[in-house]
Amino acid sequence: MTQTLPESDAAAIRAWLAGQREAETRFLAALVRCPSDNPPGDCDRHAELAAGLLEGLGLEVERHRVPEDLARAHGMVSATNLVVRRRFGEGGPVIALNAHGDVVPPGEGWTQDPYGAAVVDGWMYGRGAAVSKSDFATYTYALLALEPLAGRLSGTVELHLTYDEETGGEIGPAWLLSEGISRPDLALGAGFSYGVTTAHNGCLHLEVQLDGRSAHAAMPFTGIDALEAANGVLTALYDWRKGLAARVSAVEGIGSPQLTVGLIKGGINTNVVPDRVTLRLDRRMIPEEKPAEVEAELRGVIERAAAGFPEARLTIRRILLAEPLVPLPGGAALTEALCRHASAVMGEPVVAKGVPLYTDARHYAAAGVPIVLYGAGPRSIQEANAHRADERLPLDDLYKATEVVALTLAEMLAKR
Repeated sequence: MTQTLPESDAAAIRAWLAGQREAETRFLAALVRCPSDNPPGDCDRHAELAAGLLEGLGLEVERHRVPEDLARAHGMVSATNLVVRRRFGEGGPVIALNAHGDVVPPGEGWTQDPYGAAVVDGWMYGRGAAVSKSDFATYTYALLALEPLAGRLSGTVELHLTYDEETGGEIGPAWLLSEGISRPDLALGAGFSYGVTTAHNGCLHLEVQLDGRSAHAAMPFTGIDALEAANGVLTALYDWRKGLAARVSAVEGIGSPQLTVGLIKGGINTNVVPDRVTLRLDRRMIPEEKPAEVEAELRGVIERAAAGFPEARLTIRRILLAEPLVPLPGGAALTEALCRHASAVMGEPVVAKGVPLYTDARHYAAAGVPIVLYGAGPRSIQEANAHRADERLPLDDLYKATEVVALTLAEMLAKR
């Protein structure tokens, strides 16, 4: 268990943050107003804006630009990772705080400007307001709130502000760690103000391609109908996925594995037999599942279905494999402190649990760094309209989450 923070120190943090609410709101609004949609993933402009805002607050910012060829290999135009390091004293842990500034495109159906950062009835609206530009603000102001206690702290807080979560995190957190730019002892990732997350699903994306031969619709028997073969594969997949409901994770909040066919592309014209059809599949893996076994099983379902159409050629490509997140030894103290402070500040029990999505946290875990997810984030995916029109965040949750993170960091860095 972490050392309890003296009430005088906790009061100093709360008082400082109370005086910064308008500034923190403006900080987040500036980030929301600058588009950073991924795709297309041209995020350098946003990174430079964020760096300027951080420097305006007196923080030193390292800009680690991802080589252009590497960015393009991961489906992006540009990405610059920002790192801030605040050393408070000798010894003590290095704690990294990671949030991502890239966002999904806004899509249709908004009643507010997706880049307007409008505040309506205490909620800020805009793409990224909840996921996860909010935690650029949470973590920045939590770090700044430690300054009055600086002489009584030991260790380092790092901000890892990255821009490729929507394309897998390989050139964000994974790159920072593999290049040796950061070697943290613990990490905190963007999360949910009403839950401390220690486990999440993994994800497998496969592209299934079926090739036939085109023919005139007047003589379809002279071709090979790739869509017919694809229909056979789809029928088998939808039938097979019914059985996933019986596989329930023991981790609270996770539920069962899921399978979604998210994209279908094919055909030449109405009067032409389709010569190629491609499908993109999303298979969510619960923490108990082994990714290699999951992929082998799914490939088997597809291959057996395609065998019923021997003239069509089947190709299966792995697009993404994100490992599930499970707790690592060494993260218990951080988890306990977050739950305790969040419960007190939010006024209701906040416990550690899992979520059925996947995040950049897995890259820290893969590097052996214990990581917990907590931040302003959405109260829930549905309530925040995350990845949907009218994404929004209660500003009160932003202020409360910032307090929780600041109090937790102060405890973790307190001189022993």
